Amino acid sequence: MKTLKECVKEAQERKIAIGHFNISNLEGLWGVFRAAQSLNVPVIIGVAEGERDFVGVRQVSALVRSMREEFDYPIFLNADHTHSFDRVREAIDAGFDSVIYDGADISFEENIKTTKLCVEYAKSVNPNVLIEGELGFIGASSKILDEIPEGVGLDDKSLTDPAKAKEFVEKTGVDILAPAVGNFHGMLRGGVDPKLNIDRVREIAEATNVPLVLHGGSGNSEEDFKQAIANGVSIVHINTEIRVAFKKGLMLGLSENPDEVAPYKYLKPSVKAVQEVVEKKLRLFNNL
Repeated sequence: MKTLKECVKEAQERKIAIGHFNISNLEGLWGVFRAAQSLNVPVIIGVAEGERDFVGVRQVSALVRSMREEFDYPIFLNADHTHSFDRVREAIDAGFDSVIYDGADISFEENIKTTKLCVEYAKSVNPNVLIEGELGFIGASSKILDEIPEGVGLDDKSLTDPAKAKEFVEKTGVDILAPAVGNFHGMLRGGVDPKLNIDRVREIAEATNVPLVLHGGSGNSEEDFKQAIANGVSIVHINTEIRVAFKKGLMLGLSENPDEVAPYKYLKPSVKAVQEVVEKKLRLFNNL
């Protein structure tokens, strides 16, 4: 079976993207896996620090690994938005396939220093573990928003600078990079986020020559996804839309079965709702 590193390289070459979907329970995991399996495409499961604390670091690693082994399927696990070296090390030691060190809200120099440390540790443990760096602030929470998050700028000066990105990649040795290109975490209540800066995506991809990761994909248009992927994005993160779908499915399951007390019965609509959202995104990302 191909490693995540090989799958990302293939996506970069083919101008498609691997879908990355966050989960915080087994129901979400099954929804994502079934969607990917139905289309026979690789998929990445994401768990940020809060999600890892809820599910369990080693527990989620064991769950994803069990699916990969039982079904002989390219399903991978990423430690999303990790804010310290200790927690990066924790995820690597637990067997995660990739980890993002998120130093977007600290100085450029400190971001380089800690990201480089993460890269060195990962390669000493397993050369196939991917380390992702983040350069440019895009907010910090996946939720429904009334306005663009505080501290997030969408003007050219606020986006990731291609020259800085090149320097960052060269000094840290990261495998993949998450830039700020007009994206942000969460999703505006109206359901449609401002357009991405596709020119900046292309400039960063050309300057760094590494696969790019688009965070905060919930709310972006299909055309923006297509253009971003065509110009260097090889992984797309979706979280808020999954959370919304899961909650709607749960509310439906409870309303249709008000006397039901068996979770596996009233949670079925949540699994189905997640699967439908993920399948739609995967078709788009993989040009199917």
